Amino acid sequence: MRTGDTAPRLILWLCLGFLILGVGFVQCGVTYDRKALLINGQRRILFSGSIHYPRSTPDMWEGLIQKAKDGGVDVIETYVFWNLHEPSPGKYDFEGRNDLVRFVKTIHKAGLYAHLRIGPYVCAEWNFGGFPVWLKYVPRISFRTDNEPFKRAMQGFTERIVELMKSENLYESQGGPIILSQIENEYGRQGQLLGAEGHNYMTWAAKMAIATETGVPWVMCKEDDAPDPVINTCNGFYCDSFAPNKPYKPLIWTEAWSGWFTEFGGPMHHRPVQDLAFAVARFIQKGGSFVNYYMYHGGTNFGRTAGGPFVTTSYDYDAPIDEYGLIREPKYGHLKELHRAIRMCEKALVSTDPVVTSLGNKQQAHVYSSESGDCSAFLANYDTESAARVLFNNVHYNLPPWSISILPDCRNAVFNTAKVGVQTSQMEMLPTSTPNFQWRSYLEDLSSLDGSSTFTTQGLLEQINVTRDTSDYLWYMTSVDIGSTESFLHGGELPTLIIQSTGHAVHIFVNGQLSGSAFGTRQNRRFTYRGKINLHSGTNRIALLSVAVGLPVSILLLLSAAQVVFSLCISYPDPFYFSTLKNVGGHFESWNTGILGPVALHGLSQGKRDLSWQKWTYQVGLKGEAMNLAYPTNTPSNGWMDVSLIVQKPQPLTWHKAYFDAPEGNEPLALDMEGMGKGQIWVNGESIGRYWTAFATGDCGHCSYTGTYKPNKCLSGCGQPTQRYYHVPRSWLKPSQNLLVIFEELGGNPSAVSLVKRSVSGVCAEVSEYHPNIKNWQIESYGKGQTFRRPKVHLKCSPGQAISAIKFASFGTPLGKCGSYQQGECHADTSYAILERKCVGKARCAVTISNSNFGKDPCPNVLKRLTVEAVCSPETSITSWKP
Repeated sequence: MRTGDTAPRLILWLCLGFLILGVGFVQCGVTYDRKALLINGQRRILFSGSIHYPRSTPDMWEGLIQKAKDGGVDVIETYVFWNLHEPSPGKYDFEGRNDLVRFVKTIHKAGLYAHLRIGPYVCAEWNFGGFPVWLKYVPRISFRTDNEPFKRAMQGFTERIVELMKSENLYESQGGPIILSQIENEYGRQGQLLGAEGHNYMTWAAKMAIATETGVPWVMCKEDDAPDPVINTCNGFYCDSFAPNKPYKPLIWTEAWSGWFTEFGGPMHHRPVQDLAFAVARFIQKGGSFVNYYMYHGGTNFGRTAGGPFVTTSYDYDAPIDEYGLIREPKYGHLKELHRAIRMCEKALVSTDPVVTSLGNKQQAHVYSSESGDCSAFLANYDTESAARVLFNNVHYNLPPWSISILPDCRNAVFNTAKVGVQTSQMEMLPTSTPNFQWRSYLEDLSSLDGSSTFTTQGLLEQINVTRDTSDYLWYMTSVDIGSTESFLHGGELPTLIIQSTGHAVHIFVNGQLSGSAFGTRQNRRFTYRGKINLHSGTNRIALLSVAVGLPVSILLLLSAAQVVFSLCISYPDPFYFSTLKNVGGHFESWNTGILGPVALHGLSQGKRDLSWQKWTYQVGLKGEAMNLAYPTNTPSNGWMDVSLIVQKPQPLTWHKAYFDAPEGNEPLALDMEGMGKGQIWVNGESIGRYWTAFATGDCGHCSYTGTYKPNKCLSGCGQPTQRYYHVPRSWLKPSQNLLVIFEELGGNPSAVSLVKRSVSGVCAEVSEYHPNIKNWQIESYGKGQTFRRPKVHLKCSPGQAISAIKFASFGTPLGKCGSYQQGECHADTSYAILERKCVGKARCAVTISNSNFGKDPCPNVLKRLTVEAVCSPETSITSWKP
């Protein structure tokens, strides 16, 4: 809806009039009722996808948004990141990846809507939960409570963002794409813990947001007390038990978690698409009208934006579009078919309420029948073990375990959440044409730690109070005098250094030599280092390099295991959630990190010597950071040496640099950090992020789509580095002479580092001969019989690729899974020949699943399926094959 400059004011006055008359659900521009959001006066079932603009590059935005649209998404959701846009008080940044206006305009150009979650607290596994660190030092501040300094700062940023959007006419009431905005974020449980102060703050935040007069509704997620007209919404793996706090508000799911984030030292989490589709269908069948996938594209935590702490640089999230911008199949395609099926039911869904009937002990039908004659049904089987055959409208339907079938006309099942008919894409990291890197190295100079950039004081200081988060690194330095009579100098046992740290890592140097390292975890940020150290007679220098691995997104408050974790968006008492919960919280001003002690030496002649309260010298950051070694215009030639002199005895705290040309092609690129330890990466001065080849621990066993999903249910990567590959955006590269800089903390060997490309190496598909098919039903012909259209197997390689070989093909009863298929008792001998003839040499192909297509029925009266695994290769390499 496009309006002139005066129209929003007129609409505003009309809406205010409605509010005075007591119609509390009316909003300006976009309205809502108990069934759905109304856009242009029409109720809509809307699918939304989270794409966070700073987690990709502007060059990627258009392609990501178009893929979301092609996948059946109507709305793009994003948080707004306060610490990106206001890095210092009153100084704003909306350039490059921070160009929020450009991102929203790109959404508009694609013909989609936008949901702007201003927060301004965002959580999102983002550094400091999105808060700028300078906010911590505002006098008398207390975060996310009824505190005037905090509310003043929060209001200032919120109004700045709203005015920016208004100035560009980006709200729907102005003809723009923004149909929803969010204030605060997952505050409910914390507000309850704070009592009156929490309630007063939440109410203030809602009123402040409404006063900005955006002309679109505001929402609060996980906030049961959200005051009218703000809509309270749900976040979680499942939201079918959620109900808004007023009967005239619609059911909105602001975060349907498509996967889970990854932490260094942990495995990767995968949510089966069958379960995700089941959760969404379950929400819609109950009356839900807005679903946002968190995430639809996760992207990358470039620079030092990853929070947690210990959250990886990759924020892939097992989303339908992967970190690199490539479609993840079958998740993307199966959800696309789900959206199409639900869209066919939209008229009935928004017109009436469901009639729920039992079809068995664990089976139900939700039927929507409107006065105009529209009828749609959802047939659900909640049994986690057994399939069910149910009778509905005098027709039998087979329902797999933990699944829902969708019948847009109350007769033809066009989709079942557990029956995946789209292909599975096998992704690989492949070598590029880039030659091996020619490395030069620069050793961090520990002797320079007594320079002008240091200061000395009594006792141990909190790290962020010193660094203000300008660097991950803070040096703590002191000296210890050892007398010549100490027994360890004459063959006795070496003394033990004990360091207690509040996080996140520490490297211990004694007299310039690395003596040891210790690391916390996301579950236990505080840790203790114990190690023998080699001291000599006289003055010894102890230098502790404390390392932050992202600032927490919350203050972690844990209740008893039988209670709900306050910061969790779902209520599982499983102890697993105490270590992997999606945190939110408050009182960031009280959070600390670094070495707060005690620091003590044990085993000296006089026993224990506490070093905590003696004089300590501090230096923020590294010498290489101060010299800007990561930037092309600031790389001095002096001090760099050939890497061959370093790798013979790898040194800690070493900078490595190399130049390379951009490889041909347009596949996404990544750095393979094999052989390295822990540190940071830059390309042409742009920070790729933190790397850490910590090996993943966990139980990467069996994964089933049935039953309630939890993040520890379907894991992969155990025993391997949590993150080995690091995304290098092509837009950051020049044709030649690209500067790659690595800072290595532990002493890794860069000779194995390489540039790789991400590509589809193969595709698999498995479809039964009676797979539900949307093409078998037309929305214009409710209930009328039509010619049955046989399902097909569809195979498709990436752009620039073609199918080069058929690795497996069987029409019958094949066994196994993608990558390890086997022939079953029933197999059509012509399977390979048919697939090779129809597919090899082509970028995509479709093969009809029918007995006639394969010559004859290989096993009569047996339900058969066609299973295929094909190899994808560059089109230029496929020249000799002929059908």
